[in-house]
Amino acid sequence: METKWIQDQESLKKNLITEDDYTWKLEDDDSKNNGVELLLLKYIGGVDISFSKHDPSVACGTLVVLEFNTLNVVYEDSVVVKIDVPYVAGFLAFREAPIFLQLLKKMQNGAHPFYPQLLMIDGNGILHPRGFGSACHLGVLANLPTIGIGKNLHHVDGLTNSRVRELLEAEENFSVDYIPLIGDSGNTLGGAILSSKGSFKPIFVSVGHRISLDSAVKVVKRTCKYRVPEPIRQADIRSRDCLQKHH
Repeated sequence: METKWIQDQESLKKNLITEDDYTWKLEDDDSKNNGVELLLLKYIGGVDISFSKHDPSVACGTLVVLEFNTLNVVYEDSVVVKIDVPYVAGFLAFREAPIFLQLLKKMQNGAHPFYPQLLMIDGNGILHPRGFGSACHLGVLANLPTIGIGKNLHHVDGLTNSRVRELLEAEENFSVDYIPLIGDSGNTLGGAILSSKGSFKPIFVSVGHRISLDSAVKVVKRTCKYRVPEPIRQADIRSRDCLQKHH
């Protein structure tokens, strides 16, 4: 199964875009795309999944959409499913992406006006052993700009917690937006940021699809009230609530 999954990842990875490739803008600048004036980013989605403590094969996947300026939830939908795909590290998307795609498809089919222009995933993007984490996987399949948010560091390409901690503690880094996570290969795989005041634990931001790391960090910083960005935090809270009601 893993061999087949690796082949699928390699195949999807051919479509991966790791630069800004979106049809909106972040600030009130005069950005144009092929001469067309861009609209400001308005709707930002977050997805998360919670598993039942009573039956680990039962899960609730949740999609929320927040208004970017206010961080108010303007749309939410959840689905309770039985999952028969085993958890294998590095292949999370095969377990979770179909659930999120189902929720996105439902929203799209209803031509919903709040369909997200960008999606945040509780998982990694290119900060992954094969450079294709769940945020990349979902981004390519949904053809949406996506950002991966990791709460724990994926130890790939020589990156370790102690190395990141040293970088975060280095005084000259306090003024920067993020600490680049540069692997032994020399590639920048993501950024570590202290997302809220008084936070000692970084979160790890990585490019999913159709967005650059600089833009991803800007979006993440503007959506953090607490350590975890609000779209993912709200999806997490609501997926847990959904499971409790289900029992």
